[in-house]
Amino acid sequence: MLNLDLLKGRPARLTVLDFGLFRVHAGPRDIGICGFLISTDAGEHVLVDSGFPAKYADDPARATEEDALGSFGEVLSITPDNLPAAQLAKAGVAPDDIDIFVMTHTHIDHLGGLFDFAHAPMVISETERALPRPLYWTGGQPWDWPERDYVTVGEDATLGPGLTLLQAPGHAPGQIALLLDLPETGPVLIASDAISRPEEIDERFDTAWDPAQAIASADRLMRIARERDAFVIYGHGPEQWAELRKSPEHYA
Repeated sequence: MLNLDLLKGRPARLTVLDFGLFRVHAGPRDIGICGFLISTDAGEHVLVDSGFPAKYADDPARATEEDALGSFGEVLSITPDNLPAAQLAKAGVAPDDIDIFVMTHTHIDHLGGLFDFAHAPMVISETERALPRPLYWTGGQPWDWPERDYVTVGEDATLGPGLTLLQAPGHAPGQIALLLDLPETGPVLIASDAISRPEEIDERFDTAWDPAQAIASADRLMRIARERDAFVIYGHGPEQWAELRKSPEHYA
């Protein structure tokens, strides 16, 4: 396994960031838009994902029309309080305190802060970064890759002690998940959209970019979770979202 050696400390705290609420027409189901703040015992901070673009907090109806998102779903609640800086502030962390910015994949509900936190290296799958443009949404790919420091990974890799990136392609070409060890909670698997909700496993990931890859990735992640007896946090599980502790609460 590749050791990136980007962190000195071990994970000490995991904070779930609330980037808003979205209704998917299929179902229908209401899903939380989440990100994560991983803080180490050395005072380092890792941001994982960043929600929708900020324009959705200004005028969600107009933003939805611009991005042709309405056929898929609708924004129920995204306010300035759901943007990354506000969510980090609840946890007592400023944007300049972020040491590493992890992008699990580049769909519209994860890449909103792509141009932000420019001082921090962005860790991303080399497959995702090799795309001509970030995925954004099926309605178009309006964003170019910004000029910034990228750390691309093509295999499973450790960011530092107790924090591992896991390659999990399928939902997106360069989807990644994270496994961290917390002192009290123990192992936590952040599945991201590699498994957005438990039902996807039975549904065989029929809406994924590559269903066969998604099935293989989910099988591997769940095997790791069983072996480690890990707490699994799904990408968009409606029932789980209601139960998760959110910023400023945290898991230690």
